[in-house]
Amino acid sequence: MTGRLYGVGVGPGDPELVTVKAARLIGEADVVVFHSARHGRSVARRTAEPYLREGQLHEQLVYPVTTEDSDDYQGEIDAFYAECAERLAAHLDAGRTVVVLAAGDPLFYGSYMHLHKRLAHRYPAEVVPGVTSVSAASAVLGAPLVERDEVLTVLPGTLPVDELAGRLAGSDPVAVMKLGRTFPNVREALERAGRLDEAWYVERATTRGERTAKLSEVDPDEVPYFSVAVLPSRAGAPVSAAPAASVVDSADGAEAPADTGPGEVVVVGLGPAGPEWLTPQAREALEAADDLVGSVTYLNRVPDSPRRRKHASDNKVEAERAAFALELAGRGRRVAVVSSGDPGVFAMAAAVLEVAEGYPDVPVRVLPGMTAAHAVASRVGAPLGHDYCVVSLSDRLKPWEVIAERLAAAARADLVLALYNPASRSRTWQVAAMRDLLLEHRSPDTPVVIGRDVGGPQESVRVLRLADLDPATVDMRCLLLVGSSQTRVSPGGRVFTPRTYPAG
Repeated sequence: MTGRLYGVGVGPGDPELVTVKAARLIGEADVVVFHSARHGRSVARRTAEPYLREGQLHEQLVYPVTTEDSDDYQGEIDAFYAECAERLAAHLDAGRTVVVLAAGDPLFYGSYMHLHKRLAHRYPAEVVPGVTSVSAASAVLGAPLVERDEVLTVLPGTLPVDELAGRLAGSDPVAVMKLGRTFPNVREALERAGRLDEAWYVERATTRGERTAKLSEVDPDEVPYFSVAVLPSRAGAPVSAAPAASVVDSADGAEAPADTGPGEVVVVGLGPAGPEWLTPQAREALEAADDLVGSVTYLNRVPDSPRRRKHASDNKVEAERAAFALELAGRGRRVAVVSSGDPGVFAMAAAVLEVAEGYPDVPVRVLPGMTAAHAVASRVGAPLGHDYCVVSLSDRLKPWEVIAERLAAAARADLVLALYNPASRSRTWQVAAMRDLLLEHRSPDTPVVIGRDVGGPQESVRVLRLADLDPATVDMRCLLLVGSSQTRVSPGGRVFTPRTYPAG
């Protein structure tokens, strides 16, 4: 009768984080196996030491090479694991129970997996999971890894800098493993991705040698392999080296950061839809804010956090909202005023700057965002590939006569048109009036793109002729792109406006 093979995770280093099952199996094993470098020290064995018993056989698997001292690392390491597998097979053939210790979790960047692949089809085998270093780092920092619909990405620091930077820029929370000699490249990738300020460094989590720091402040010469970089959940409370001062807001009893230092207002564009449309710069501003000010629709797109307050208002009180934000900043608060799309395109930037003339001591910054016209255009091709004009069809802040005059001028100039705010519950006739006015200057076959809720769960994009535009199909969540005389629709349905324009 053959023995049984166990791959046992012993966690990140604290013997008290070894599971009850792992401790039992370690104590019952006939043979305990552990890996080490040539110096002979093993983190996994040291962690499991309280659970070892006298009389057990120990097999130490010493890595023969590292990537730095071999011209054929993969070949040599494959031969090493093949030899190790046969050593363990001899014990299993003799009927012995073999426990292979693995720091963290056996199948999470663990060495055990290489033995499992070579032995599990030959002998009864079981994997016992353990606490990973990523979970330990999150616990040490006191910062959630992921919340709600965020996606956790785990990256090896051994990736090329360009690939690391690209993956970091496009991810939510991230953990980067295998630091040590890769640390300079990881730091460079974080900087390129604009996320260095988010990154935390955790070394030897849960052990006596544990250390945490802002990654930007870590000396590359002092980074061991057993360390991890963590970019925690953006929805969670911020990580800090020491407790921050706080006050209780008398309005609702909620704890909020104390007013310290000069305040400011940052007007932030959220893009047209979800978090994937948010720029790293805008994300950083939201994370740094003490207060978020905006309409309830847009504030709902920003994750809640216990360290910042949301102040929602109706969408039609831009001036009052701007004044409120500036007053908060005047008291030392860091305020982010949120807008959909780009804040400078029919949004809050102009409103804040206009009111800010009465608050000369309050600094105001505007951070760009993906505007709806560009988002819709990207879905169909490049209809904005040449000169274009942006017009709002809303007559709430300007008379229709002005809108009509501008539409006619743009039509005569043969500009592509991006039309914002085309219709609402109380404005139902403007789309038809716009269509009829443009048909005086444009062919009935002129391409029109209608994008609705682009980037959102109810996204729809349609391409049709100007003559076929039905106002009943257009609402406030739509954006319209009306082509010029040169705009084309390819046989495959792609819409584009050539960069060249015919002479004469």
